[in-house]
Amino acid sequence: MKVEYLGGLERDGRYKLLQIIYALRLEKERTKDEILERYLNTIYFGNNTYGIQAASEVYFGKKVEDLTLVEGTFLAGLIQAPSSYDPIRRPQQSKRRFGQALDAVVDVGLMEAPEANSIKVCLDPPEDSTVIAECANSWQIPEVVQTIAEKKITRTHFSEEVKSYLLNKSNLLGETYQERYNKLFRGGLSIYTTLDPVAQSAAENARATQLPVNAAGIETAIVTLDSKTGAVRAMVGGKPFIAGRNEVNMALAPRQTGSSIKMFILSAAIQAGVQNDDLLDGTLPCTLPNPDDPKNPFVAEQGVSRPLGPVEEMTWYSINCAFARLSQMVGLDRVVDTTYRMAHNLYLYPERNPAEREPLHPYASFATGANEMSPLDMASGAQTLANNGVHMDPYYIESISGPDGTVLYQHQDEGVAVLTADAAATTTNIMTGVFVSGTARRSALEGRVAAGKTGTQDNNTNSWMVGFTPELVTAVWVGHPDKYLPMVNIPEFVAVGVDNVVGGTFPSRIWKAMMDAALVGQPATFFPTPPANPRASMRLYLPGTDCLTPVTMPPTETSTPTETVPADPTATTVPTTTTTTSTTTSTTSTTLVPPVPDAITNLNTTVPRGVVDPTWPVPTIDPALYTVRSC
Repeated sequence: MKVEYLGGLERDGRYKLLQIIYALRLEKERTKDEILERYLNTIYFGNNTYGIQAASEVYFGKKVEDLTLVEGTFLAGLIQAPSSYDPIRRPQQSKRRFGQALDAVVDVGLMEAPEANSIKVCLDPPEDSTVIAECANSWQIPEVVQTIAEKKITRTHFSEEVKSYLLNKSNLLGETYQERYNKLFRGGLSIYTTLDPVAQSAAENARATQLPVNAAGIETAIVTLDSKTGAVRAMVGGKPFIAGRNEVNMALAPRQTGSSIKMFILSAAIQAGVQNDDLLDGTLPCTLPNPDDPKNPFVAEQGVSRPLGPVEEMTWYSINCAFARLSQMVGLDRVVDTTYRMAHNLYLYPERNPAEREPLHPYASFATGANEMSPLDMASGAQTLANNGVHMDPYYIESISGPDGTVLYQHQDEGVAVLTADAAATTTNIMTGVFVSGTARRSALEGRVAAGKTGTQDNNTNSWMVGFTPELVTAVWVGHPDKYLPMVNIPEFVAVGVDNVVGGTFPSRIWKAMMDAALVGQPATFFPTPPANPRASMRLYLPGTDCLTPVTMPPTETSTPTETVPADPTATTVPTTTTTTSTTTSTTSTTLVPPVPDAITNLNTTVPRGVVDPTWPVPTIDPALYTVRSC
């Protein structure tokens, strides 16, 4: 009672009263055998040992189930005052106490008196040659600390995070920290984690073989999840964990994402009714509204320029202007909401205290990676796509069993449908092109399909590859763990043909090496086939930035722009389009007006601020009926 519930309290009258109250409560909730079990698994036995298993190892070098009656009797005698009866430092006191314990065993009928007496005599035999000879092989108290030869346990970023999770981030082992600590280190628990030794070895080997050792300090972090369950199968947090030196787990450290974040924009757009063949302008440079800071518009001048073309091609080639436009067509608040829901995990959720972690913001530069995400966050988001739109929070613990084998905890998660299955299939199908003709075309897997997205932050300070198969999701980050260091002309990288580190270089190479090795022996499977497009290709445009002029200008009636109408997430019907008409006497004026200077208006973004409805339509026009120009 005093160890597990009253540790740290002042030993006064109140302490004694609490002992009595807690003891009475415990007797009502537990059987005597259960109480004894918990007692023996937590009590102190001296020599820095808590619990009878630890005592068995320290004093006899064996597991508790292998103890003899005599050895168990000795340990029972220590409990009253383990420091006073320490056999190594105070052997005479320990022998006297052991003799008392033997008498108690005889009294309860577990041992015959002659056997107990012979043991006691031989503990300190008289100067008699006959007695000394008889005691030659007799039982003696331990004289030195013993150990059990076991497999060496190496602390890793994964094992440290599991420990932190059980102690600080969950109540699986109890409501208070002290209770959790006692159960974790003294409770005799068997904890079964999600780590896959094959996947972990593949990740570690990929880091060692694909990223050259370098004086600049560039490192990589890798997270692999089970596509169906979200289980963390592998985690590399940078340099191997060394207490006091390399403790920061870069697999959980938020960094700017570059273009890898575009997978969330694409997902939100497809969910809202956008098609893979809809047309999008990716011409550089581009100047777009900045809804939260109208005086400073978003200007993109770096990257690849691509003229009007299909959404899928803009994804494959990671066109910044195209996705910056698309993020505002979809609505920046809705993109942020979609990202939170797709990537939700223990460390990333909208309600988290901003003092603990910077929240995601609806930046106009969202598409180019202005927000920070960790490798775990990115893998968590991709898992939603790999699992047909159903998100499963990443987790570390499969189950926990007590000393007697009773299952105390079993992980269960029904998941959350974030995207419709059709939207997830379409998005995934588009992203498979990244490995066919896009930025990761040199890193296609051997004999199996994959989808993904690369990313490179401004000045090559962070580079990413986030990709998945129906079996596994892996996110790879490459960068400097302590600063935003441009990865340009680093000698060790130049020596292997990489002058500038981008997502398609080391991150993709690491990703491929890891995934190929982790999936060896597993049959190749395929992603679901996306549904057929329900309508003809349309032109996507950004109201207030793109102004429309009818190709033909009838004097009375003109067709107004159509809006995509996505399917109800709970329904099975495919998206449709609706068209409305209006009457006008003008034959030359545009249908939209430019945004009001120095003011935020609904024309600056497609979706009104604060609206996150995933089915809100995205504006489209028939390119045969309208031309588009900058307002």
